[in-house]
Amino acid sequence: MSNHAPLAVALLSGGLDSATATAMAMAAGYQVIGLSLDYGQRHRRELQAAAALARAMGLAEHQQLVVNLGAWGGSALTDLQQPLPQDGVNPHIIPTTYVPGRNTVFIALGLSLAEARGAQRLVLGVNAVDYSGYPDCRGDYLAQYQILADLATKAGRMGQGPQLWAPLLQLKKQEIVEQALALKVPIATTWSCYSHGEEPCGRCDSCQIRDQALHGAGVPHLASPWSRARQRVI
Repeated sequence: MSNHAPLAVALLSGGLDSATATAMAMAAGYQVIGLSLDYGQRHRRELQAAAALARAMGLAEHQQLVVNLGAWGGSALTDLQQPLPQDGVNPHIIPTTYVPGRNTVFIALGLSLAEARGAQRLVLGVNAVDYSGYPDCRGDYLAQYQILADLATKAGRMGQGPQLWAPLLQLKKQEIVEQALALKVPIATTWSCYSHGEEPCGRCDSCQIRDQALHGAGVPHLASPWSRARQRVI
């Protein structure tokens, strides 16, 4: 790593949002360490995508930790017996894909790595606009977590704690795709599908939101095979 560029840690899930936020940090001049979490998710394919993104984007380092939140269930993302939602996003209902405490745990681990490495930022790809308002993807949650982080870490108490940085928080999904295109994020390498197949299902809420944004941004060839086939029929 260079001794001159500032350092950031990015929570790198393997999805489009985290990859775009990572690219934005790099464009801002940061060296980035990626941190990916194996939490017992059904869509483990995203971990392969995260590793491939770390290589393709030239991250300074890539860490992967096992934190099995699936051991106690509570989410369609960790319980194969629960069906994945396919009815679109309802802004008034938190969907079954919410994983209890996931971002609270992930951010804590990211802060630990950031403090250990002397990083100035913890980069988060959370987005509160196109999703169902997960409680741990909202601005008020992040603001309060920053207060906790500043109190809970040695670096924070010294006024040098990592800052939570969520540049996508208020962007629409199509705007995120446009950012990714501008920054040459390898979108085809990212994985957003909630299913555990070898190809995106095109039917889960995450696929539908992503595919609609890709079509809107003029890159339908990057959408899921099911979405492309459906567009040809329409």
